[in-house]
Amino acid sequence: MAGQISTSQQRLHPAGDPFDSRLLDVGDGHRLYVEQYGNPKGRPVLVLHGGPGGGCSPYMRRFFDPAYYRVILFDQRGCGRSRPAASVEANTTQHLIADICLIRQKLEIDKWILFGGSWGATLALAYAQAHPEHASGLVLRGVFLARQSELDWFYGGGAGRFFPDLWAQFLDPIPESEHDDLIAAYHRRLFSEDTGRQARFALPWLMWENALAGLQSSPSSSAPSEYARAFARLENHYFTNGCFLEESQLLRDRHRIEHLPAVIVQGRYDMVCPPVSAYELADGWTRCELNFVPASGHALSEPRIAAELVRVMDMIRDNDHQRAG
Repeated sequence: MAGQISTSQQRLHPAGDPFDSRLLDVGDGHRLYVEQYGNPKGRPVLVLHGGPGGGCSPYMRRFFDPAYYRVILFDQRGCGRSRPAASVEANTTQHLIADICLIRQKLEIDKWILFGGSWGATLALAYAQAHPEHASGLVLRGVFLARQSELDWFYGGGAGRFFPDLWAQFLDPIPESEHDDLIAAYHRRLFSEDTGRQARFALPWLMWENALAGLQSSPSSSAPSEYARAFARLENHYFTNGCFLEESQLLRDRHRIEHLPAVIVQGRYDMVCPPVSAYELADGWTRCELNFVPASGHALSEPRIAAELVRVMDMIRDNDHQRAG
């Protein structure tokens, strides 16, 4: 089912503090920051942040009624409060799926809703297809299927046709002779031995994505150096390696999760993850509801997208209450 939603007025739930936070040793020298928020006996939801490399934030707790949901958030390997920062050692999609399995076991959770946007949607799909028995549903935003066509759109000039001034800024640090493969060109610099050089090239990488994330985004030329370095290195590492997935794997293996309910919230004017991917994912998936959000781009913080995600999670809560009767 696909449709364009009307403008929703749902407000974010009040801010609150986690009832549990910890650093979890997952092996390979990595320790992950994990937190739990809301009702310790509530319906579990796993929040998967974007990037790769973005990290979770207190804002991400506010899409869930804390009286009903038990919300689990974690910073993936190498980013946020996880350590070591900006590390790409033993850092692949398969490692992240194994980390999610360990978190589930440590927290003694049988099944959970998977809530993720952008790269978080990619990881939600990859995990659910690997372990469908532990997923109770998916709520996805700004779908990214990790296909070469999507990387070509964003780093091969497609999106640049709509933002030629910002695209020129992204190209500027790279010699013209290397413009045929910008992911590889940035990779050589983000993974040089000089951490100062890494930081200098991390900022334009981060700014290109951030400038296009929201429909009303205004370009910024600054960000905390360590955040920019972690984000750019991790994202580039994953994109250099095709996100450690086979081409079109997430569409090919959709049959493994078609029995699960899913909702996709997709900005109609998403320039980072164009809506065609969400449409192709939902097409033919009977239990998947695709909602195009008008006058909206990619970012989780866009008012209409945020409101629709709150509405979806409140709807799941209300439907659960009705079934419990």
